[in-house]
Amino acid sequence: MANAKLKLLYFEDRGRAEVSRIILAAAGKEYEDVRFPFEDWPKFKPETPYGQAPALSVDGVVYAQTLAINGFLAREFGFHGKDNLETFKIDEIAHLWEDFFTPAINVLFYSEDERAKEAGIKKIREESAPRTLTFLEGILAKNGTGYYVSDRLTLIDILVFEGVNGGTCSQFLDASEYPLIQKNFELVRANERIASYMATRKDSQW
Repeated sequence: MANAKLKLLYFEDRGRAEVSRIILAAAGKEYEDVRFPFEDWPKFKPETPYGQAPALSVDGVVYAQTLAINGFLAREFGFHGKDNLETFKIDEIAHLWEDFFTPAINVLFYSEDERAKEAGIKKIREESAPRTLTFLEGILAKNGTGYYVSDRLTLIDILVFEGVNGGTCSQFLDASEYPLIQKNFELVRANERIASYMATRKDSQW
């Protein structure tokens, strides 16, 4: 992928595209970061395979689905498993995260009324978020290297790092009582390229 021309399409926010952006930053890969306001979505929607964003263009061919894009970029730039078992574990944790993330997104943006939204937010804060953080803390404890898988930076470290660092659902995630997650956070932030990207990335509500 060193010479491939990449173009990432997404809204102006961090949202579901930010993990991809951090992977690309960590890889030192130049790409076209196409960001647009929500009102311009009808203009860009026909460029996507399924009428969804984010979408990734690779040498002019456009692909979609967040997990697929993140997995592809992680594999191409050395942030995925080195064998099938490592890949299996990374995919497992990615789906564990998605089990938390998708319902949280639905509560934030698709609740039918304010009462339902408030009840949903309360449940996520009191049940889903602590359960997910406890699982993640346990994975780090069992692995024992400071990273979620193996002894190096992978997709999962980046995924959780963004999740607790201003990501769309970070308002639900208080990692202050999870020392291993905090240590992992510092390991990711110590990556020179990621640190540089974080220092210069655009502000965003989500």
